[in-house]
Amino acid sequence: MDYAITEQGLEALRAELAELEGPARQEIAKQIKTAREWGDLKENGEYHAAKEAQAHLETRILKVRDRIKNADIVEVTEGDVVGFGSTVEVEDEQTGRVTSYRLVASPEADLAKGLLSAESPVAGALEGKRAGEVGIVTTPRGQRRLKIVKVS
Repeated sequence: MDYAITEQGLEALRAELAELEGPARQEIAKQIKTAREWGDLKENGEYHAAKEAQAHLETRILKVRDRIKNADIVEVTEGDVVGFGSTVEVEDEQTGRVTSYRLVASPEADLAKGLLSAESPVAGALEGKRAGEVGIVTTPRGQRRLKIVKVS
């Protein structure tokens, strides 16, 4: 399975993998060693918690490796038209609230950081439009009209 991702997103995955395989693994190993020193492993909650954390870490490493291996780098859309990689500032016509999003691949999406999945309904409503145009998003509460203020 290919994962659409920006070059910047791929670099972030590589940095995350380096952190997980280096310092994070070392920290878990240290926690396991310390917990082992506390004696009986059957009733050693710290040991079991550390082993569980290790399993989660190794699962995350496998997922990140898979994403890197199957990365399909997508070129960022240039110009004044909303597309993959664009940063778009929109105003909700109902509330007047202005929000800025950068359209990225799903694995990179993080709304708290303003990174919106290019596959999301909001991105779909904005894609191909220019500043001044309105994207209409259907939500459970009805339609939201998002006026594009700026595209970069």
